[in-house]
Amino acid sequence: MKRQPKWEGVFPAITTAMNQDQSLDLDGLAQHIEILIDSGVTGLVVCGSLGENQALKPWEKLAVVKRAVDVCQGKIPVVSGVAESGTSQAMEYVSAVEAGGVDGIMLMPSMNYKGDSDETMAYFRTIARSTTLPIMIYNNPISYANDITPDMLNQLSDQENFVAIKESSGDTRRITDIHNKVGGRYALFTGVDNLAMEASILGIDGWVAGTGIAFPKENQYFWDLTRSGNWTEALKIYRWFTPLLHLDVHTKFVQYIKLCVQECGLGSEWVRAPRLALSGTEREKILSIIHEGIAQRPKID
Repeated sequence: MKRQPKWEGVFPAITTAMNQDQSLDLDGLAQHIEILIDSGVTGLVVCGSLGENQALKPWEKLAVVKRAVDVCQGKIPVVSGVAESGTSQAMEYVSAVEAGGVDGIMLMPSMNYKGDSDETMAYFRTIARSTTLPIMIYNNPISYANDITPDMLNQLSDQENFVAIKESSGDTRRITDIHNKVGGRYALFTGVDNLAMEASILGIDGWVAGTGIAFPKENQYFWDLTRSGNWTEALKIYRWFTPLLHLDVHTKFVQYIKLCVQECGLGSEWVRAPRLALSGTEREKILSIIHEGIAQRPKID
């Protein structure tokens, strides 16, 4: 039987490395994954929002998953984002990545339909019943319209393979509401970079990190400080990190973080259309934030 992932710690959501012609750069992806593993992360998310899931062709997503599984070799669990538009398509994709060796999935609501709560829960239950994989429920009502409330999480708690929540509503009050409603039923992850400190204080098990893929050593150091309760030192790191973490919560977060990855020497800025690489004054503004962060990055023993 396949070993179940331990749902805690930093599960970075890695970008999908690409060449300038928008083709996949699987070798670049593999090199970045190795660096993340060496930094001490405890899991890896591929083909999430930051991984440009919906801009990838089905075979490309499976190629990304395969390379990630091959590189990780069981050292850390590999979780694939699921962002299909229809229920049957999602079930087909989940079946394919399960056969491909992933350790779990991160399930978003149907991407093109703002359903009511009954429809959203029916979608989640149908996918869950189609697989034996453990599932992280991804709640991001700001970006994807459907809000998975604490009451809905409570109703879904009877489905055993729902094991974790990526809470990205942007409202830290939700963390306490989830604790109060469902206790420790799910492993609770934050998915909002610039609320990582606040979320940690309120009580989380993990962090699906974005900008941290460009600063893996510092990201892991900050996380470890929150685990040990060294809030004074954690706050120092967080204040340095926050301008960079803000890059995760913009419409162009993929471009911003890919540029950050490039400037840190861990990849390239190329994205898949309809996204366009940054240019002009916007690019210069983001570069200035990144370069200032690099210049002031803390010294870590």
